[in-house]
Amino acid sequence: MESLDDVIDAMIADRVIHRHRRKWLIAIALVVGLALVLLATGGWKEKKGRSVPTLTAPATVTAGKWEYNFTKAEIVVTPKSEYREAEAVLQVHFELKNIDEEEQKSDSVSGDLLRLVPGDGSEPVKSNGNSCRDTLHWRVVYGLPPESCFTEFKVPADFKATEVEVGVLGEKYESDNGLLGVSEDPYWHNEEAVAVVRLPAMIRTETK
Repeated sequence: MESLDDVIDAMIADRVIHRHRRKWLIAIALVVGLALVLLATGGWKEKKGRSVPTLTAPATVTAGKWEYNFTKAEIVVTPKSEYREAEAVLQVHFELKNIDEEEQKSDSVSGDLLRLVPGDGSEPVKSNGNSCRDTLHWRVVYGLPPESCFTEFKVPADFKATEVEVGVLGEKYESDNGLLGVSEDPYWHNEEAVAVVRLPAMIRTETK
């Protein structure tokens, strides 16, 4: 039969166990709550959200005087030969329509308006300009049906991405500040980011 001292010792031990168990449960709850907060905010590093929408091809983007219908992306690889090193370019294909209701003029897309958005966070890459009808910087006529075009980006020869992102910028039709002594007539300029389009990329080998 247990003595009174043994009973008192057992009660004290039970209270100590319960007190420490409560502290452990609170600590575990805090850790779980912190993990959920970090997950929601993008991990330990502060997450920087985009101020423009991210679309998945096929996608239509209206930007300034252009309407793009992005369809696909191809990594065109030229293997190494006896006379040249291996090369690769990224071609982003789209249907292009001139919707310039302000000036209603033929024009070609500037290489500044389409940018390859690298996955490593480095600066976006300007395109080499667009090609329509196999002609670089083809001028697209206002009011006609869309043209099948592509824009090209220089990429490393071992570029193997299965998905790429292209940033689209649109110009605004507005004048400069007349106080600066320049013309107040509006024109297309002051481009700003409109959207990012995500496209699956296929590899195509080409021999020259």
